Amino acid sequence: MKILIHDYSGHPFQAQLSRELARRGHDVVHSTCVAYVSGKGNLAGDGAGGLRFVTIGDRTVLKKDAYVPRLFQEIRLGFELARQVRREKPDVALLGNLPIPTLCVAALVSRALRIPWVLWHQDITAIALRSFAADGVSKLMGIAAKVFEKGERWAARRAAAIVVIADSFVRVHQEWGTADKVTVIPNWAPLDEIRPVARANAWSAAHGLTGVRTVLYSGTLGLKHNPVLLVRLVERLHEPDEPVRLVVVNDGPAVPVIRQAAAARGIDLTLLPFQPYDRLPEVLGTGDVLVVLLAADAGEFSVPSKTLSYLCAGRPVLGLMPPDNLAAKLISQAGSAVFPPEESSLDRAAAWVREVLADPARAESLGKESRALAEREFALEDCASRFEEILGEANGARG
Repeated sequence: MKILIHDYSGHPFQAQLSRELARRGHDVVHSTCVAYVSGKGNLAGDGAGGLRFVTIGDRTVLKKDAYVPRLFQEIRLGFELARQVRREKPDVALLGNLPIPTLCVAALVSRALRIPWVLWHQDITAIALRSFAADGVSKLMGIAAKVFEKGERWAARRAAAIVVIADSFVRVHQEWGTADKVTVIPNWAPLDEIRPVARANAWSAAHGLTGVRTVLYSGTLGLKHNPVLLVRLVERLHEPDEPVRLVVVNDGPAVPVIRQAAAARGIDLTLLPFQPYDRLPEVLGTGDVLVVLLAADAGEFSVPSKTLSYLCAGRPVLGLMPPDNLAAKLISQAGSAVFPPEESSLDRAAAWVREVLADPARAESLGKESRALAEREFALEDCASRFEEILGEANGARG
């Protein structure tokens, strides 16, 4: 088959799936959006084994908090993706992480071209927008939530098949009348690319972090996730004779918020943009404890992929997130800790971090269990086979 896989975000495990499908003999075009700023995976190796990497968008960064310009930009990106689909003429397309305007345009054109496509449903956008509207983040959100939910449902109904990342998504698809074509395949992380490394490494040395006790966050971070919790957590760990440094690797609207909060509280802070993917094992290895943030109302319909990378890196992980989230369950299975993402939980969370920092043997044991869990759960062969079957069935039903 000729398969076009579009992952708007450019995450590591989607690229790994494309490589595996190409290794199995398929002609794979892997597409990403360069306008979306996030931690990217290994998007190199063009022409190797039937795999090509292509992009949509230009270097004009998508401004996530400029809602009206962002809407028009996402519509334009939808048409650009549609033109890419028309040029490539795949037998089947797999579309994931797309904003709703981009998804709807791509779905409409794919239908006109009679190219079957599969929705890889990573987040239910309408749920997130409803939450923003309820919190009064923007007056436009109430209207947008209703419109985007209709668009998301419309697109889901046009997909030949749907892959969701958690059982909780199925209820929404039952409401939409699309549950009959849903398959649940949890996300994973590339074990061969994100491996445990020594705590003292070239990256830690380059940033003055070797021998410094660190709490580290790396990945996408929205204001809705309350990034100030990171600062307040480290504030509770502060001891004059044994300081703890907060390390945040991120680009986006949370950066000035964290910088200001850290300065106001006298917290040692290392704030860096997203790092090259080949340095990610060293970045994550530099954290004595790796932190995941997820807002309470996002817990059911979002599984932060950074958690999966953290586990692969073999480090202790602290989740400030709803305990019933799939990623939270993985953290707990690995023996690490999960607390609700609330100010009232920070004393308990800080106590757990303090215990880990004070006990190197325990930290090492938790790191080994993180990696062991990742190796048990993130088997690529089975995931790739299930995607291969779904894509083949969608192609077979063509016409």
